[in-house]
Amino acid sequence: MDLIKSLFVSASGLKAQNGRMRIIAENIANANSTARTPDEEPYRRKIPTFKTQFDKALGAETVELGPIAEDKSDFKSVHMPGHPAADEKGYVLQPNVNTLIETTDMREAQRSYEANLNVIESTRRMLQRTIDILRA
Repeated sequence: MDLIKSLFVSASGLKAQNGRMRIIAENIANANSTARTPDEEPYRRKIPTFKTQFDKALGAETVELGPIAEDKSDFKSVHMPGHPAADEKGYVLQPNVNTLIETTDMREAQRSYEANLNVIESTRRMLQRTIDILRA
């Protein structure tokens, strides 16, 4: 039944967006972290990716969280001469995380999650109406 397929497809979208929000939350949590020594790199921003997969049992495409990529952009450098991770010039490398971008990504992930949830709720209502009609 196509309604059952839509439930499973939307559930895969919920799971994928949940993983995306977890990665974004990790980026935000580490936005102000630094390395412990001048030789180490600070936290590097992670980028969630998605991949589609054909589910033979369903006969439909589902989505799942793909490999987690690392953002290769440059780190920010802040002058903090007393910091343990400061180099010989007194600069400390900061993570390449922009909290504004992360917040925007989080809102987009939340909206996608809500859209999948709305599909599930609508499908559930249609299934319930079908059952009600069959009982009558």
